[in-house]
Amino acid sequence: MLRLRWIFLAAFLSLLGAITATAYILEIRKINRLTALADERMAALVSMSRSVQELRDKAAFYSTQEGVAHLAREQYNLSFPGEIVFKIEVEKKSLPVKKQ
Repeated sequence: MLRLRWIFLAAFLSLLGAITATAYILEIRKINRLTALADERMAALVSMSRSVQELRDKAAFYSTQEGVAHLAREQYNLSFPGEIVFKIEVEKKSLPVKKQ
């Protein structure tokens, strides 16, 4: 009878050890998954912060006289009084053909 008790004790301890190891492994996997998710969110947050900062810089630039002048030249093709504007037109057939 004494040996049967030791067998039951060994089986119980083995089962307890297996349950503990399984729970530990599952928790480690969950921690790794959550860490990866947090890293992805942090990267997205940093990217959004950079884009917000760039937009703030653009808004600050375009609120100045130089920014307004730059915007007028770039988007509306305006020029200062007295400037000469040249327009260059290229026809498709007038370009030289590259030899291969």
